[in-house]
Amino acid sequence: MRNALFCALAGVLLAGVACNRKPSPDVAATVNDKPITYAELDKQFAFQFGGANERVTDDQVTSQKLEFLRVLIDNEIMLQKAEKLGLLATDADVDAKLNEMKAPYTQEEFQKQLAARKMTADDLKGQIRRELSIEKLFNKEIRSLINITDQDIKDYYNANKANFNLPEPQVHLAQILVTPMEDPSVRNLKNDKAKNDQQAKAKIVMIEQRLKSGEDFGALAANYSEDPQTAANGGDLGFMGESTLDKANPELKKLIMGLAAGAASNIIKTQEGYRILKVLSKEPAGQRDLNDPRVQQGIREGLVTRKDQLAKAAFYEAARNDAKVMNYFAEKVMGSLAVKK
Repeated sequence: MRNALFCALAGVLLAGVACNRKPSPDVAATVNDKPITYAELDKQFAFQFGGANERVTDDQVTSQKLEFLRVLIDNEIMLQKAEKLGLLATDADVDAKLNEMKAPYTQEEFQKQLAARKMTADDLKGQIRRELSIEKLFNKEIRSLINITDQDIKDYYNANKANFNLPEPQVHLAQILVTPMEDPSVRNLKNDKAKNDQQAKAKIVMIEQRLKSGEDFGALAANYSEDPQTAANGGDLGFMGESTLDKANPELKKLIMGLAAGAASNIIKTQEGYRILKVLSKEPAGQRDLNDPRVQQGIREGLVTRKDQLAKAAFYEAARNDAKVMNYFAEKVMGSLAVKK
């Protein structure tokens, strides 16, 4: 009996020690007792931001890392839920996505891209696996449950009818821009940037020749355009009214309005550099009818996006409530502030 009592007391004491045990100094946070290390945080932070933080203060970097750790915590929560539901991405899923990412590059160019972000091929595969697994989770738990009815579309149209009345003709434009000055903010799939006027001229001529040989405008924009705002979207500038074009440049308006839908311009020299414009479509002024398939599709996509965002926000909050999370990095930062008082 005494031995049994001793064992019971020892178990309670040991449990208390375990509960009060300080985390390993290399652990930034835990999610359901699974650690996220400082090494992993630093590595993922470097993947995401590269050399973009060279001019910021230590406090700013710490703040950014706190925010990024929250992202890693959320991702780990989602990944654990995906694993529990049997939704982890397979090797075939990962390989297919990796091949898709490598497609625009030569092997040498792709290795340079990895080196620039201090990543290995295995690092990238791990990142792809996490992203695909979380995407599969969202598809099953959120998007598969979203249902937009014809009545939803009709109700939205009737409530927002004025938004479908174009007061003037609209032109849907895309562009490929090449500038002669160095700009570290420029990002395109080829990581290609002209550094002077001679390089800019040669580059835009090369792009024009490839367009004339039949290559896709959007793909060339994504690979080579130096406009950081539109390159990732294939150069898409959205819709512009005739009055907007008037204010921008009457001569440019005349050129654009003279192009047929689907046609691209010759090389245009502007103050920023050199650009090629493409007219994706032209829309006449007037009320767009609900029976227009493009109107219905646009409303449907907008409603799906809104419901998806709302459901995802609620899903994250519910998942956080169910998870046991310890953020030791945040505690460490608060502790350092207390010491300075």
